[in-house]
Amino acid sequence: MCRATIYDARNNFSSFVKIAESGEPVELTRHDKPVAVIISWKDYEERKPKEDFFDWLARFKKENADIFEDPTFDGLPLPKREPPTEEYLKKIDSLWSE
Repeated sequence: MCRATIYDARNNFSSFVKIAESGEPVELTRHDKPVAVIISWKDYEERKPKEDFFDWLARFKKENADIFEDPTFDGLPLPKREPPTEEYLKKIDSLWSE
């Protein structure tokens, strides 16, 4: 990663943009403390937040509206719950007793 002061960046901005375009981030500092980073557009696009859960859920509901509106749809089948086995209970007991 290239490192430069804000003063250098102001005087050589196009050079630092070219460095960022080549794929190397440029860290900008003020009083030796990092304050900003110049990155390429490609890197920025890759770092953009992906669709959040609520947007995904709204899209999912819209895409599957015909299924959810079907009066015969009774939800997805869930696996049958079974009580834990003796072996599992012994293993848990031994973990707690240590």
